[in-house]
Amino acid sequence: MPLRNRRAAALPAKLSRSWLLVNAAKPEDFAPGLASEADSVLFDMEAAVPAGKKDAARANVVEALNGGMSAWVRINGIDTDDWQQDLDALSGAEGLRGVMLALAEEPEQVTLTAMRLRAGTPVIALIETAVGLDNATAVAKAPGTFRLAFGTNDFRKDTGISDDPMAMAYARSRLVIASRVGKLPGAIDGPPGAADANATVVESSRTTQSMGMTGRLCLNREQVESINLALSPSEDEVTWAVDMLQAHQAGASVGDGSYLPRLARAQKIADLADSYGLWNA
Repeated sequence: MPLRNRRAAALPAKLSRSWLLVNAAKPEDFAPGLASEADSVLFDMEAAVPAGKKDAARANVVEALNGGMSAWVRINGIDTDDWQQDLDALSGAEGLRGVMLALAEEPEQVTLTAMRLRAGTPVIALIETAVGLDNATAVAKAPGTFRLAFGTNDFRKDTGISDDPMAMAYARSRLVIASRVGKLPGAIDGPPGAADANATVVESSRTTQSMGMTGRLCLNREQVESINLALSPSEDEVTWAVDMLQAHQAGASVGDGSYLPRLARAQKIADLADSYGLWNA
């Protein structure tokens, strides 16, 4: 079996920037996805798989996870017939890193999902509806919730909101604030268009970052590195952080009330640069 990208495999999922969705009905795409620069890989048994192919997709995923592969899995919503079948199949899967619950709307849905999996299996709640957004803080605080993710396309269908960043700003902010209140890692934004050029992906991912979100779903593995770039500290930020930390170690004076917050920010940037392997990028 091909190995997972070593850098990505060593990165804690709480820091994952790119979350690559791979169609579970196409097992030939599993290995290329896992070998990519995606920080986390999700085998998608939900939206990517039509009803008539769910059983085969489920079997593909279980075979891969019990055959040496390690990945997250997007499962079907709790109100579908497939939810329980997904959990039954995954409960003993050796390489399961965690699940993403589609159409999460209530905190109990996340907790019930976690309870039906191996103890400690993290659950990402995918918020895709107005109801889910309205309950985002409660979902974030629910036992079992690991991170919140934003299903932008289905959310727009549910609400009629356009994809203009200004129109979507309120929803993104709600997920960022809910994540903070729930003491979760940063929220995961929805994906760029699968055919978007890399420059477009970088630009839209800058919007993701500006809203306070720290990860992004992805449908095309060719876009992964653009998402990682946009959601990482910039070269200028890393240089500033190194200079700040070196000056502090050399005995720089505190000066004013902004010094300690700036020092903390510099340390965070340096830690992220280390985690993402940016020193030699």
